[in-house]
Parts: sequence; C-alpha cells; structure tokens
Amino acid sequence: MNKAVRNAVIAGNWKMNKTRPEAKALIEELKPLVKDADCGVVICVPYTNLETALELTKGSNIKVGAENCHWAKSGAFTGEISADMLAEMGVEYVVIGHSERRQYFGETDVTVNKRVRAALDAGLKVILCVGELLEQREQGITEEICAMQTKVALLGVSEDELKNIIIAYEPVWAIGTGKTATADQANEVNGYIRSVVAKLYGEKAAEALTIQYGGSMNAGNAEELLSKEHVDGGLIGGASLKAPDFATIVAAASK
Repeated sequence: MNKAVRNAVIAGNWKMNKTRPEAKALIEELKPLVKDADCGVVICVPYTNLETALELTKGSNIKVGAENCHWAKSGAFTGEISADMLAEMGVEYVVIGHSERRQYFGETDVTVNKRVRAALDAGLKVILCVGELLEQREQGITEEICAMQTKVALLGVSEDELKNIIIAYEPVWAIGTGKTATADQANEVNGYIRSVVAKLYGEKAAEALTIQYGGSMNAGNAEELLSKEHVDGGLIGGASLKAPDFATIVAAASK
C-alpha cells in the first residue's frame, strides 16, 4: 500500500450467502470491530440483504455495495437489477466483472464495460474485477489477459470518472480454491495493471488508483500481501463471512 497517494479499501464480497437474520448478526458483530479502521471498509451483499445492510450501517464507517448490476436502466430483463435501482436505495458500490459472473453467467469484457458505464452514470462506485485463468497463467499470458480486460472495461471512462473505480486483481485460479498468489506475484500483476492505466490516463491518475488483490486473501496472509507497494486492499470472499477474520484484514490495511 502507498496511502500517501491512494486509498486502501477492504471490501467483502459475500457472494450467495446469508439470510437477512444472518446478515444482521454478522453486521452487528462486525461494526465495533472495524469502527476505528484507517482504510475504507465495504460490504458487498446479496440483493436481498441490501436494505438490511443499509439500515444497520447508518452512522458507521461501513459502506454498502451490491454484487452486480445490469447495463440497462429498465426493460425486459427478468431477474436483473439496474444501477439506478441500487443508487436509489442508497447503495454506494457495485462489484462488476467478477470471475464467477464471467464463468457461470456468460459475462464478457464487452458486457462488463456496459455495466461499468451504467454504474458510473448512476453515480455508483465500481469495484472492477480482472484476472487470468490457471491455464492462461501457465501459458505466460497473464499480462495480456489483464491488460485486455482492463482496457475494454474502461472504454469510454474519463479520467475524472476513474476516481470512482477500484480495480480488483483476482487470479481466477486463486478464488475459492485456497490457493493464493504470492505477495510478490500479486504486487507484480497489480503494478502491471497500474502501468496499463498509466498509458491510458497518465501516471498521476494511475498512481491515485486503488488496486486490490482478490484471490483468497485471509486473516493469515493479509499483512504480507498488503505490505506490497501496489496492493491497496482486498476484495475478500470467504473471510468476509467471519467478522473476526474480516476485522483482522481491515486491521492489517489500517497500518
């Protein structure tokens, strides 16, 4: 992290977990544990938990995000939720382009870009996910994949709008597998993504951009990962469902 030039943000991605009573219990447990955090704290929860999360986090330092949004303002898209619907509720962040959305629900670089555009137009802050598959890493094309995903996702995004984007590097082979990129691997790819952004928007904009690591960061490895220059926080999966573990990660990012 380099807090002198950019914000550190720890965001929890709950995925498809927690009923409303379970969400309430987790948030109530979490609030006192992270109230003195010296970093951004975000919980990205299922749609059914958004109202619960927004109500319970009022007056706290915890921000609320959704896990996806559609690119259209409205229309015949059964089962989808628009960015405007999220903004109207008071949601501040939205995760876009998560590998599970790409893998299971057919999202492409082009539809990710359309969702980013819709989210920004609605006034939301975007956590944009990019990352390579295991076979792509083994083929030595991690940089090409991350560059392409980043460039396409940011198509039509202005330098001023970039201030409302966080990029989360999440190697697909390290999500939910227990495998983690080494701290040096995470730092190397995050640094490369920053160089791609620098070519698009200039060095100053790239240096100000928060780039998280999002592949199995947990209470045990967070401090080492966050000690690296280009790792500005984490998009946390499983560990975000346990308040003490998530709080430990937030504490590591607060140093």
